[in-house]
This record gives sequence, structure tokens and C-alpha cells, in this order.
Amino acid sequence: MANSDKVISYSDLKALIDKGDGLVLVDVRNKSEVDKGRIPGSINIPVDNVESELSLDPDAFKEKYGVPKPPLDCPHLVFHCQLGRRGEAATNKAKSLGFQNARNYAGAYKEWSEKEGQ
Repeated sequence: MANSDKVISYSDLKALIDKGDGLVLVDVRNKSEVDKGRIPGSINIPVDNVESELSLDPDAFKEKYGVPKPPLDCPHLVFHCQLGRRGEAATNKAKSLGFQNARNYAGAYKEWSEKEGQ
């Protein structure tokens, strides 16, 4: 059972996206999944690469992803996958690296695409 401090709901995520304030949204699906549709503003880091990519130095991260590397105290670092399991794994990896506020969007892309009609 996921504890609530590690999970974010669709409505909370939608509000963060609309606000655009300090959200780093990481899609941990593989590229072929992402090519079929993605949550706007997300960056794609496959789950197996999360630890190595979040360990990059800030300049290398920005060059690779086009966004600043989230600081360890990033208030809104959210991971998601297709159904929720890989997002949870990525959240746990980020927390082990010191990203204390990392959360999983448990509804994942499946819920997002249903609610957004994509």
C-alpha cells in the first residue's frame, strides 16, 4: 500500500500543471509508449535510467532534457508511467537519492488519457 505522501492525484497534478509553478513531471515509460501520447510538460526518463539521470550534474541534465535539473528539495517532483508500478519504482529511487518530495502519479497515463479524452 502506497503511503499518501508518495502519491499525487489527477486533480492535484492537473492543478500543478495549470499553475506551472515548480513542477518537474517525469514520464518513466519507454519511448515507444511516450510516442503514443504524453502529459504536456513532462520529460521522458525511462525507469531504468532514473538513478543515473538524476545523478547527472545540472549542466548535463539541462543540456539533455532542456529543463533545469530538479534540486533535492524540489517541491513538486512527480513521476508517472502507464499504469502506476514503474512510477512508484521511480519515486522510490528518487527518494533514495535524497529527493524527499518525490511523488508518484498513481493514476498514471492511463487515467490521464481517459480524463483528458486523448
